[in-house]
Amino acid sequence: MKRLLSKRWLAGGLLGLTLSLGAHAAIDTYEFKDEGDRARYRLLTEELRCPKCQNQNIADSDAPIAMDLRREIHRMLGEGKSNDEIVDFLVARYGDFVRYNPPVNARTWLLWYGPWLLLGGGLGVLALIVLRRRRPAASGQAADLSAEERARLDQLLKNSAGQSSADHTKADK
Repeated sequence: MKRLLSKRWLAGGLLGLTLSLGAHAAIDTYEFKDEGDRARYRLLTEELRCPKCQNQNIADSDAPIAMDLRREIHRMLGEGKSNDEIVDFLVARYGDFVRYNPPVNARTWLLWYGPWLLLGGGLGVLALIVLRRRRPAASGQAADLSAEERARLDQLLKNSAGQSSADHTKADK
């Protein structure tokens, strides 16, 4: 009994240590001149995307490059640079990708309007398919037949109608 109890304590302790390893996260502690700089820092780190994580802002990312970018933003804020200067520096270094809302220019035109072009193209193809399928049904396919083919078609339809009614009468008996 005592041995079983000690194994449970050991397993529980190991489980607790294992779970606590995942809770280790880097917390940046930066000193700011005033609350305005702290708010600007928070705004910038939430607006800029982590180049490694790609779907997280640098405020939420634990990637080493995100830590470097947060440190760089803090340094530039301390030097008195404006938000635009900081963003321009990071865009020059990492491209428009670091912005969650990149500007509309020649390089990002496809990014902004590409989905709408694809949607319009898809709707255009869908409209063509629907129109082509409606056209034969509306014009009537028998109109394209010659006189001989039409007579043959009428003969086949009469034979199948007569045979079908004969089959029904046999089934009823």
